[in-house]
Amino acid sequence: MTTTEAPVKHDYDRIPYLVAYQNNSAVRDVYGGVAELVVLESYLLRPKDKPSDTVLVFMHPIGGGAYLPMINALARAGHHVIYCNSRFRGTDSALLMEKVVEDLGECIKDAKNRLGYDKVVLAGWSGGGSLSVFYQQQAQKSTVTASPSGDGPDLTTLDLIPADGIMLLAAHISRHGTMTEWMDASILDENDPSKRDPELDLYNPDNPNQPPYTPEFLQRYHDAQVARNRRITKWVKEKLAELKAAGRPDDEFAFVVHGSMADPRWLDPTVDPNERQPGTCYLGDPQVVNMSPVGLARFCTLRSWLSQWSYDDANADAVAAGPDIAVPTLVIGNRADDACTPSHTHRLFDAIGCPDKELHEIDGANHYYSGPQQRDALGRAVAICTDWLSRQGFGR
Repeated sequence: MTTTEAPVKHDYDRIPYLVAYQNNSAVRDVYGGVAELVVLESYLLRPKDKPSDTVLVFMHPIGGGAYLPMINALARAGHHVIYCNSRFRGTDSALLMEKVVEDLGECIKDAKNRLGYDKVVLAGWSGGGSLSVFYQQQAQKSTVTASPSGDGPDLTTLDLIPADGIMLLAAHISRHGTMTEWMDASILDENDPSKRDPELDLYNPDNPNQPPYTPEFLQRYHDAQVARNRRITKWVKEKLAELKAAGRPDDEFAFVVHGSMADPRWLDPTVDPNERQPGTCYLGDPQVVNMSPVGLARFCTLRSWLSQWSYDDANADAVAAGPDIAVPTLVIGNRADDACTPSHTHRLFDAIGCPDKELHEIDGANHYYSGPQQRDALGRAVAICTDWLSRQGFGR
């Protein structure tokens, strides 16, 4: 008879701190605070009785995950963890992914130079996954000199420090790829979202195309999603050119993107199947979310659209950047995830170029490991991370 020892639980300190550095941007990204500085609100979760030469660094483009179950559980398991919010904490209407890479770079420099960690493992949760892969690609060999609109920063001048490993946790392939898969393909007029193609309106009970969807309909729908994304991109570029021609090249223009939670997989469990509950997504009822204020890209600006959401122009693409990754990588997918479904997990894993990579999937796990019924799934995920980190020589 064999027995399994219960994992050791460590007490830890949660230490709030700031990463501040000079803001060299020609425009201010947020209002409030000291305008000439970029200030990143951060937390160091440090076990009281377990020193380490390695820290796990989490960042999401819009932050907000410092108290997620996984963050706390990793610290409780004895890992040193940083959760660093980007400058765009809580809002992405003017977000440039290239500026988020700059923020992540400053966090890593601070972790090494001030906090004294020898090794950094990027822990990319959800939208932090594609950010982490894009960051690592550019830190290994920078090539991006501006955002797609031609604005800064020039990543080749930032002396980004490469991470020593990457963990991709319940992650998606990119913000622009995910949002395009979620876009409401039925909307024909961006200024009047009530004008729809009834045969593409997933939430129209009179639509002749109902679950389970045919392969032909799914292809038609996806093509219409991409076409809609490209129509918005075309308008954005024309608007930027119009402003430049009017002698106002630094002006921005805000707009609304309606209908960004109409993915067939939320209604048809046979599309990208996993253990998620049909008729729901991670934000609730997808039909409600589709036109609610919290939908992806709902409130946007021209330059931000090109950097975050443009299907053809955005740089932060984990599938495109993945082949350049040269450090050990762990990919974990959650089998009941109602945001980042299995196709994202497998596309991420397949894209990573480093041969030292592992893929694990957690049965029953939802996107956030939220709820008391998720404790076992969370424990299994943390055990996989702990085992992988140990075998890679991290955390000594």
